[in-house]
Amino acid sequence: MACSAPSAILSSNPGSFSCKFAKPMASMVCSKQFSQTLTISKSFNGLRRPFQSRVSRPIFTPRSSSRRSFVVNASELPLVGNPAPDFEAEAVFDQEFIKVKLSEYIGKKYVILFFYPLDFTFVCPTEITAFSDRYSEFEKLNTEILGVSTDSVFSHLAWVQTDRKSGGLGDLKYPLISDVTKSISKSYDVLIPDQGIALRGLFIIDKEGIIQHSTINNLAIGRSVDETMRTLQALQFVQENPDEVCPAGWKPGEKSMKPDPKLSKEYFSAI
Repeated sequence: MACSAPSAILSSNPGSFSCKFAKPMASMVCSKQFSQTLTISKSFNGLRRPFQSRVSRPIFTPRSSSRRSFVVNASELPLVGNPAPDFEAEAVFDQEFIKVKLSEYIGKKYVILFFYPLDFTFVCPTEITAFSDRYSEFEKLNTEILGVSTDSVFSHLAWVQTDRKSGGLGDLKYPLISDVTKSISKSYDVLIPDQGIALRGLFIIDKEGIIQHSTINNLAIGRSVDETMRTLQALQFVQENPDEVCPAGWKPGEKSMKPDPKLSKEYFSAI
């Protein structure tokens, strides 16, 4: 199918649920439920009805710190600021089937988790191969990349074994995860139930398993590896320097800002 669709309108209302999420970095029993309605223009075949999606998310007690930090810890609907929903699933890596468990990266690495609609499509391989080609740069930032779609591992393997010039992926430097149950896509709020595929969601998860950044593109719009890299670098900078924040377009080596009415004038006076 073609990866294209027009604009979407989202609305949400909180409810309640109970869940338990366990991992070395933190643990807490929480309660919440999320109801979401997505309406998409009829010009995209098959997406002609609003849908309801219910997902559950774990919420942990934020890490305590004696240092002042300009950080928001979300406690309601947003994924950003909350622990990333854990999962364990089959994946393809180095032309073999493996198991990937997200929480195994906690305390060890940052994670770029990105969703794409379908194997053997059009925009998708340009994104997947672009991340693979830049993998060594993310590796230097102690970051793992994980790609996810609702295809089977057999479809992933066939696509990896297809040459790039024929629309395939060739060998990749990171795993492609199979979300055939749709549970991962649903828990990250990127699933289109009527189609059984995911929107182009991308999440940056820090070493403590907290989602610090997310973007969701509609099906026709590819993502930027450069911007993902820049955002990751900004995140790592503010975590290492919790009394500073990064202004628009910040890149390593550029001037940062103090989140203070008086001290911020040093930045504004210099630009």
